[in-house]
Amino acid sequence: MSAELSRKGRTGRARLRQLIGEVLVDAYGADRQHGAFLVMLEDRVACPFRAICRRKGRTYRVGVTALEWADRPPVGAEWFDAYRAWLKGDL
Repeated sequence: MSAELSRKGRTGRARLRQLIGEVLVDAYGADRQHGAFLVMLEDRVACPFRAICRRKGRTYRVGVTALEWADRPPVGAEWFDAYRAWLKGDL
């Protein structure tokens, strides 16, 4: 298990495989798989903020793989772990 996944009691490998399987069950091809993850993240994660930052008058979008939780992760954060694991191909 990577250090990122083992930190703070994050989602275990077996659970990540289960989540990834649930997302990709009917998604064929990389584009559809990415889309399936985006739908799942929107539906299942109670994100307390928008992934947009402003600095010195400029607006920046933050990719979901760059998000880190300062305190307790939001409800559904395990889906972010599954998406990161799928992107890395480490399961």
